[in-house]
Amino acid sequence: MDKKIILGVFALVIVSISALLLIPSAPTDTPDTLPWKISHPTPGTSRVFGFTLGQSSLGDAEKIFKETTEVSLFKTAEGKMLVEAFFDELNLNGLKAKFVMTVAVPAEELNGMFQRGLRMNSTPSGKRITLAADDLARVRQLPVSSVTYLPTPKLEEAIFTKRFGVPAERIRETKSGAVHWLYPQHGLDITLGGEEKPLLQYVPPKDFELLRAPLLAQGEILK
Repeated sequence: MDKKIILGVFALVIVSISALLLIPSAPTDTPDTLPWKISHPTPGTSRVFGFTLGQSSLGDAEKIFKETTEVSLFKTAEGKMLVEAFFDELNLNGLKAKFVMTVAVPAEELNGMFQRGLRMNSTPSGKRITLAADDLARVRQLPVSSVTYLPTPKLEEAIFTKRFGVPAERIRETKSGAVHWLYPQHGLDITLGGEEKPLLQYVPPKDFELLRAPLLAQGEILK
C-alpha cells in the first residue's frame, strides 16, 4: 500500500477518535431517574433514581448512572464520621444535577477506615479522608442510606408543588431563613432558600424523623 495512503488512513483514524472523545456523555433517560419519581417497594422504604434507599448498594447506583463516584470519609469537628459519595454532574432526562450520597457503613468499621486512610485534608467542617483501595471496594458493596440532589438549574417552587403536592409541614431555619418543605410519606425534604438553588434530600420514610428532629431544634414550624 502506498505510504501516503497509509498515513492518510492513520490520520483519519486519529481524527475520528478525537471527535468521539469530544462528544459529551449521553444523558441517562429513563422515567426511574426523574427526581419526582418516588415509589415505595415496602412500607418505610423509598425507591428513587432507580434504586432503593437502605437496600441498593453504591455500586448499584454507579451502574444506573453509568459513572464512577468520588468517595471520601468525613470526620466532623465533633468527631462524627460518615462516608459520602459525590457525583460532580449527571445529566438525567435532560436535568443536570450534582449528587451526594451517604453510605451506610457500620459504625464499628468507620474507625478502621479512618486509620487506614491514604490522605487527610482539612475542610471548614472537619477532615476529609481518602480511603484505601480495599475500603473503597467495601464501601461500594454497602447500601446508600440517603441522597442529596442539587439541580443545576434553579427550579421554581411551583414545579415542586405540581410534582410532589402541598408539603405536610414547612419549617424555617431561624439562622439562615431557608424553608424546608417536608414530605414524610416520601422521606423527602426540599430546602428552598430565596435566591439559592433548591436542594432535595431523600431518606427512607422510616428514618424521616431523624431528618426532621434537627430541623425543629434550629427552626420554627410555619402555619
